Amino acid sequence: MRAVTWRGVNKIGVEDVPEPSILNGHDIILEVGLSATCGSDLHLVGGYIPAMRAGDVLGHEFMGTVTAVGRDVTKHQVGDRVVVVSFTSCGKCWYCRQGLFSLCDNGNPNPGITEALWGQSIGGCYGYSHAMGGWAGSHARYIRVPYADQGAFAIPDGVSDERALFASDAAPTGWTGAHQAGVQQGDVVAVWGAGAVGQMAARAAMLMGAERVVVIDRFENRLEQVRTHIGAETLDYEQVDVSAELREMTGGRGPDVCIEAVGMEAHSPGPQYFYDQVKQQMRLQTDRPTAVREAIYSCRKGGTVFTLGVFVGLVDKFPLGAVMNKALTLRGAQQHGHRYIPEILERMSRDELKTEHLATHVMSIEDGPKGYRMFKEKEDGCVRAVFRPGA
Repeated sequence: MRAVTWRGVNKIGVEDVPEPSILNGHDIILEVGLSATCGSDLHLVGGYIPAMRAGDVLGHEFMGTVTAVGRDVTKHQVGDRVVVVSFTSCGKCWYCRQGLFSLCDNGNPNPGITEALWGQSIGGCYGYSHAMGGWAGSHARYIRVPYADQGAFAIPDGVSDERALFASDAAPTGWTGAHQAGVQQGDVVAVWGAGAVGQMAARAAMLMGAERVVVIDRFENRLEQVRTHIGAETLDYEQVDVSAELREMTGGRGPDVCIEAVGMEAHSPGPQYFYDQVKQQMRLQTDRPTAVREAIYSCRKGGTVFTLGVFVGLVDKFPLGAVMNKALTLRGAQQHGHRYIPEILERMSRDELKTEHLATHVMSIEDGPKGYRMFKEKEDGCVRAVFRPGA
C-alpha cells in the first residue's frame, strides 16, 4: 500500500509499505478515511525529534472504518466508523486509571529512549518516531490500532468525517490544556498559537466558562478563523505589544490562564528569535521557548501557564525567577484524549464544536510531499493538509 514516509531531515517520500495485520487480540485494522498533518510532525521532518528511521510512516490524527478485529476486542466490529486517539494507551495501568493516558506504562514498547531523555517513559504515539514506540502512522490506506477498545471511539451519526477527524488529536489536546490548566467560570484565558490545537484550546476554554478568550498569532487567515469559527478575540503579535495589550484587557492584572500552543519552533519578531534559532541549529538547545517566556511574563500573579506545544529537551534563558516570584503554576502535558473524546464527539454532534474549517487542503496520499510543504510554509493559507488515502 502507498504511504507518506519520512526519508531523512526535511525529506518526505511516498512509497509502498507492507499492509498491517492483526498481531494481538486487542488490535483492529482500520481503513483510514482521513489523516491530517500536525504541527508536531514538522519537528520530525526537521530532524528535531530523535529516533526517526527512513521509511517510517507519518501521521497520528486520523479516522476511518474498521476492516478487521482481534479476538479480544469487544467494543468494535467490522464496518464501524471510528476516530482514534493519537496516543496508544493500555487503559489498565496506574496512570491510565488516573486518567493520565498519555503517560501509560504500556503504550510505548521502546521506553529506553524517553527514559534517557526525561527520566521516565511516557506512552506511545502513532507515526512519531521510535522514541514514542515506533508505531506505524496513519498516512496510509490501512493502520493497525492496538488497545482498540481503549483508543478507538465510534463516531455519532450525523458527524461528518471532516469534523470527526479532529477529535483524534487537535481537539482533545486543546481540551487537555484547558481542563488541566483549571479554566474556571469567569476566567480570562490567553492562547499562544492559532493553529488547530490553539483554536481547540480556545474553544474548550469558552465551553468551560471562560469570560474572555484571546488568541495570539501572526497569520491573518488563522486569526480570521478564530474570530469566525471559534468566537474568540485575537491579537497579532507582530502588530502589538502582547503583554501590554493583555494587561489593558484585564485591568492591569494579566490573564488568569495562559496556554502555549506553539512548541519548540516558536517564532517572534524580536532579537531573541535569532538568538534562540542559532542556539537550536547549533544544538546548544533543543527547543525555542519564545512563546512560553512571553506567556510566563504576561500571566497574572498566581495564575497558571500551560504548555501544549511539543518540546523535546532543553531550553535556554528560561524565566524561572518569574515563575517562582509571581507564584505561577506551570504545567504541561501530551493529550489525555481517552478521557475527553466522548465529550468532544457529543459536542460535535450538537454543533457546539465545529472543526471542518481546519481542513483547508484535502488531497491524496500521492501529494504527501506537497501537502507537508504547503503546511510548513503556510502556502495558500494552509492551516492543515489532510490526506484521503482511498482517493
